Amino acid sequence: MTRIGELLKQGRTRLGGSEAAASEAEILLAHLLQKNRAWLYAWPERELTETEAERYRALLERRAQGEPVAYLTGQREFWSLPLEVDHNTLIPRPETEELVAFVLEALPSRQPLRVVDLGTGSGAIALALASERPAWQILACDRDAGALRVARRNASRLELSLSLVQSDWLEGLAGPFDLIIANPPYVAAGDPHLDQGDLRYEPRHALASGPEGLDAMHRIVAQAMQRFAPGGWLVLEHGYDQGEQVRRLLTAAGLEAVETRKDLAGNERFSHARAPLPRPHKG
Repeated sequence: MTRIGELLKQGRTRLGGSEAAASEAEILLAHLLQKNRAWLYAWPERELTETEAERYRALLERRAQGEPVAYLTGQREFWSLPLEVDHNTLIPRPETEELVAFVLEALPSRQPLRVVDLGTGSGAIALALASERPAWQILACDRDAGALRVARRNASRLELSLSLVQSDWLEGLAGPFDLIIANPPYVAAGDPHLDQGDLRYEPRHALASGPEGLDAMHRIVAQAMQRFAPGGWLVLEHGYDQGEQVRRLLTAAGLEAVETRKDLAGNERFSHARAPLPRPHKG
């Protein structure tokens, strides 16, 4: 029998001894015991069975080898929503919440806007918007059937209303859409970071997109031009060093009001633009 406090000390040491390591050790043990972290603090002398201790050490070992905590627990919070994630989906990042915040601020809340979230993965963006804008008609798309199953379970469990469909970006979708939003793959295929850290465990097709990381964005922009409602918005997350390239892409496509926003770290994180409004006919 091993006490909770002793196991947490072992966990912190195995994961490197830092404050972040201590936090991850607590998250993993709380997940294993189906308790919250406050419960661990309240019961440090509680003894666990050897089976529980061994299961915990196995989780620690997987984390020590680099497997993301979100995949070990099967959950990541996004926009205060507890989302299921697995190896079919990217792990939602805090930076993407800033894209959601911008959309909620920029677009009218009570109109039944038609919205499509491309490459939805776990459904993070679409579900965050659905939780805040029940009047919007939200369609979440992904080409990967495994990711769509995760998104569908999240929507059902959270009791949020949206439609889900399997598609390769906008192929097969008629529109018109008032908002087309995406966090597409934007890492260059040869980037060495793909073979480091947590990225090793995430689906490669959802991370990398051609030699410059821009192939998916070129396809999305080209497809979007035929599917905008008048004045419709396009919002794309991208890499911290891709803002200028994405602005050029949006401008070259004939979109207006092209702008890039920075994340809280000061990095250019997403760009947006609007489709032109119809020009009035001259009498």
